[in-house]
Amino acid sequence: MTVAELEIKLAAMEADLILLRHEILRLKGVTVIPGFGPVGTFKDDPSFADAVKFGKAYRDKVNRASLKEFDREQEEAKKKPKPKRRKSNARA
Repeated sequence: MTVAELEIKLAAMEADLILLRHEILRLKGVTVIPGFGPVGTFKDDPSFADAVKFGKAYRDKVNRASLKEFDREQEEAKKKPKPKRRKSNARA
């Protein structure tokens, strides 16, 4: 058997495994969307709720720091003198 034939056979086996996994999940009552996988597997899971809470707290912290940095940069930009423009002597 050539390498190409083995790769084709392996790809077919992987596809069958995915279908089998989705069928098992469906029989367990888990919604499975083809191409996306299981949906709703963390419903009513307290550890997932904690992960969501910690993720939100982290994003809020990072966003606050980013906004403070942005405000500081804006204040520094206001303090810097703007370069003077030279007037053109050319007439249209």
